[in-house]
Amino acid sequence: MNVEAVGGLKSGKLTREEVLRRAEALIPVLRERSAEAEKLRRCPDATVADYISSELLRILMPARFGGFELGYDVYCETVKTLARGCGSQAWVYMVMTDNALKLASFTPQAQEEVWTENPNAKFSNCVAPVGKGEVVDGGVQWTGRHPFSSGVDHADWVMPTGYVQRGDKKQTVSVLIPKKDITIIDDWHVVGLAGTGSKTFEIKGAFVPDHRILSKEDDEGSSSPYQAPIFHLPRGGVSSASYAAVAVGVAEGFIEEYIKYTGPRKSRSTVVAEEMGTQMGVGIAASEIEAAGVMLMGPLYETMQLLERGGPVPKTLNLRGKRNASYAAQLSINAVQKLFNAAGGRALYLDNVMQRMLRDCLAAAAHHSLGWDSAAASYGRHVLKAAAENTENK
Repeated sequence: MNVEAVGGLKSGKLTREEVLRRAEALIPVLRERSAEAEKLRRCPDATVADYISSELLRILMPARFGGFELGYDVYCETVKTLARGCGSQAWVYMVMTDNALKLASFTPQAQEEVWTENPNAKFSNCVAPVGKGEVVDGGVQWTGRHPFSSGVDHADWVMPTGYVQRGDKKQTVSVLIPKKDITIIDDWHVVGLAGTGSKTFEIKGAFVPDHRILSKEDDEGSSSPYQAPIFHLPRGGVSSASYAAVAVGVAEGFIEEYIKYTGPRKSRSTVVAEEMGTQMGVGIAASEIEAAGVMLMGPLYETMQLLERGGPVPKTLNLRGKRNASYAAQLSINAVQKLFNAAGGRALYLDNVMQRMLRDCLAAAAHHSLGWDSAAASYGRHVLKAAAENTENK
């Protein structure tokens, strides 16, 4: 990609508008590479290079290391924008950028070790706590088989999660391990988001010094040494929006493609676009997708505004953010599925980008963080309990 297409580089702190402009410029590039990404079963090298040259990977990094310290709302808008071009490549961007934010919760020594040597370091992770650290002098010996590590082919470091037994206390931790200490297992053969390269990596007894160990408690944001609001975002609730942003972005890209495909389409001499059913289908799907975007972003804007004022994020807002993200994903797959069913037999061919978008949208919405039943129940349980307690206290 021509760097000039996304603006000058190293230009100080980027604004939201400039970040989104650079992301918009990448949409046709990612769309053109989407078939290649699926064939490779990982993100193309050229795309990762574009993410670096456009500085989009820096938006959540500390300013101390050349980052822009922008909000999670800007980040999710960027993810959603990129997903209009390709869900898989946007997913890799989403993971790499969020992992840079996670590194900011590690010790200053760990951050300096990584970013002083390589300001463009890339990260992959595994959030499932399946690893085990055996305590040794100065750190732990880490062993684990870690699945679903998106973008691991491009990573310089990985951040697996697991447990460390310290006396009678079992502590949940993430650790920071250089890529040289892992073995990648080529097991990513899937129906959707194939281009994410979300393979398994294995670690057998790698030494991890204490300064590269992050406890789950310290990963919640309260212990961050940085003052910018983004470093105090609560995790596990409203932060689920990043996964839903891919589903919503793919849906936005899908309806654009569907309209372009359907406008001139004829079926057995019938002008499909002139049929009321087709027109209603576009109107309904567009409403669902737009509603999904509003639901997704609303709690994010509120959360960042609260953090900017220095206030805590109420549990109700955090749970509402997770509820909205999960429902936004459901709205997206419903809209995409209906449009795809209306697109006719030619949409089934593998050279039609819409079939890939459908599969990518379904795969994004299937992420563990977007479980709709769980998110709805958690929100409902919380507000009902709060109402009962308020009644008792009157």
